[in-house]
Amino acid sequence: MKLVLDACVLFPTVMRESLLAVAATGLFQPLWSNRILGEWHRAAQRYGTDADHDAAAAITRARAGFPHATIKPQPGLESRLHLPDENDLHVLAVAIASSADAIITLNAKDFPRAILSAEGLDRRDPDSLLWELWSHHPTQITAALEQVRTRASELSGSQKSLAPMLKRAKLTRLARAVA
Repeated sequence: MKLVLDACVLFPTVMRESLLAVAATGLFQPLWSNRILGEWHRAAQRYGTDADHDAAAAITRARAGFPHATIKPQPGLESRLHLPDENDLHVLAVAIASSADAIITLNAKDFPRAILSAEGLDRRDPDSLLWELWSHHPTQITAALEQVRTRASELSGSQKSLAPMLKRAKLTRLARAVA
């Protein structure tokens, strides 16, 4: 399953790390463009130098972990597309160019299902996607999420509990499932 990750699901750290940890299990192939990664980086820069540095390092890790995830835009593709927010056309163009199955986003209003369906795409939110994958592969997903929890605990210097951490990251269905 090929999934384009919108910038809005890459910037919240726990959400991004959860998605990428699950992708590393091979249950889906994450996709993005340089522009999507740039949007993530610019969003992080608003939070200061440390966030800027952390985002740059995370982008480098994401590129290294998924070397085939970066999709180059097809010339002229965006010009035939329409979305409520023209600034999101590049995300749709990446999904079409990569023959993705879905766009993973928190931004439902700017990615209407009817428009995506006409292009053979679905729109998914990260919580329902991860919950669905967990329901079919609970051992794999839980192990991936434990890696995220362990890393968060190490970085913060305090022990994190998985379910509350996921809940704070707006992964509420998944949090209830692993609790």
